[in-house]
Amino acid sequence: MPKPKKRGSNHQRGAGGQPRNVQPFSDEDASIETMSHCSGFSDPASFTEDGPEVDEEATQEDLEYKLKGFIDLTLDKSAKTRQAALESLKSAFSSKILYEFIMERRMTLTDSIERCIKKGKSDEQCAAAGLACLLCVQMGSGIESEEIFKTLGPVLKKIVCDGTASIQARQACATCLGICCFIVTDDITELYSTMECLENIFTKAYPRDRDTNGVSSTHNTVLHISALLAWTLLLTICPMNEVKKKIETHLHKLPSLLSCDDLNMRIAAGETLALLFELARETDADFFYEDMELLTEKLRALATDGNKHRAKVDKRKQRSVFRDVLRAVEERDFPTEMVKFGPERMYIDCWVKKQTYDTFKEILGSGMQYHLQSNDFLRNVFELGPPVMLDAATLKTMKISRFERHLYNSAAFKARTKARSKCRDKRADVGEFF
Repeated sequence: MPKPKKRGSNHQRGAGGQPRNVQPFSDEDASIETMSHCSGFSDPASFTEDGPEVDEEATQEDLEYKLKGFIDLTLDKSAKTRQAALESLKSAFSSKILYEFIMERRMTLTDSIERCIKKGKSDEQCAAAGLACLLCVQMGSGIESEEIFKTLGPVLKKIVCDGTASIQARQACATCLGICCFIVTDDITELYSTMECLENIFTKAYPRDRDTNGVSSTHNTVLHISALLAWTLLLTICPMNEVKKKIETHLHKLPSLLSCDDLNMRIAAGETLALLFELARETDADFFYEDMELLTEKLRALATDGNKHRAKVDKRKQRSVFRDVLRAVEERDFPTEMVKFGPERMYIDCWVKKQTYDTFKEILGSGMQYHLQSNDFLRNVFELGPPVMLDAATLKTMKISRFERHLYNSAAFKARTKARSKCRDKRADVGEFF
């Protein structure tokens, strides 16, 4: 018979001083804890209509208890444990508003994030940078967030400029630096300093700097993209005199990035150009660009690109983006998009708003709609006003029962199938479609 396992402390070590194989907190545990205690609280509709009523106070206490454990684990000796704890905190912060809980522990969280960025490896640094973004999103713009940024800002800049750090870590820190600065910085000097730091990174992708110490290699492209997008986000909150200077500096250089082999770089450069033209025309209604004909030819070629060596999905995505960019540059037009969240609607009607929305959606993921409903800071950014308060009775009337939802989906499926069958029928009269 096998010998029974001895019960003891998780910190006991085996022969040779090596840690035991069983970790106090594994990646699997992290995902389970996050799914069961965090994600389900983000949306009232996640509970079944006919299920028993949930004690919200007890649920909140249970969540906070789990989060306290995750915060403690960010100081664990095991890198795997620290990273799992950071990821669990990220999932919770993106799916629920935890302002009061975080307010009491903001310094502890800041210290943990700083430690993980300074001493951790690539994956841990990425997770810590992502958590720093969400921490500032939760806290909003205020003195507390400024204190967080004063602590983390220099650390983030150091990693971004450190050529020996991993590209993934530098990329995550560049994004974090831009978002945190956008949220908390009232000091114009700090804003310009941060933009200069990011500018020094993405300008290395310009042709004049290519093939110099390998800075413009494909390996560095993801870093250049993140720095460019973070810089563009900060440009949207700059004073107009500074915007004019940046436009004069970069508007003639950015089109060179449209020839980059990387699809994401081409798209980032195209959307940044559209935003620069939008800002330029806001400052000067008679704004004139000398190389407009050459630029529109490039944009039109990308909007109608049919190169066979490119994947169909990439071509479809590129054509869609550059059709909008071409319209913005040529016709000063923007295709308005509508975003639904709860009973509310938000219209994205300009490139500045689109850039801001896309940035925060990338950070918050599936929690974006919840934060648009409840996060005061995001609502101020998008000018949505105070959160809409709905009572239980109103929420109940807004809900659709599972049976009604099933009937609606069945009807929609049948209608869609009939429409597609009609279009695919070779015997159908072609003329009726014109």
